[in-house]
Amino acid sequence: MTGRILGLDVGDVRIGVAVSDETQFIASPHSVYTRVGWGPDVKHIQKLYEETHAVLIVSGLPRNMDGSIGFQAEKVMAFMEKVKEAGLPVVFQDERLSTVSAHQALIEGGMRREARKGTVDKVAAAVILQAYLDSRR
Repeated sequence: MTGRILGLDVGDVRIGVAVSDETQFIASPHSVYTRVGWGPDVKHIQKLYEETHAVLIVSGLPRNMDGSIGFQAEKVMAFMEKVKEAGLPVVFQDERLSTVSAHQALIEGGMRREARKGTVDKVAAAVILQAYLDSRR
């Protein structure tokens, strides 16, 4: 399969978005979407999918540290089920510690705390998507 892949870090308030290159080698942060409600949120994901000419959506799955599915993972799976019902292909990628990794990368890059808040979600999405891309090699 070739074509761009959309990566999502789905949270209660925001959805971080990343996109791969056409060769599916590199994930890059794309945007942060502030959630409104399931209907508008799904429509926004559909629009991004079409605009980026994506062929797949990879959603982070926030498992507990022991690997089990917890409350937050159930919420993400329920939302992504709505995305699937809209006709979009979805797979999950374990996202344990992706936000921690994103914060650390931004801190090491010298980004101030105020600026990190608006950036960390899309960087976490890129971490998730890159882990998926790397796992397929």
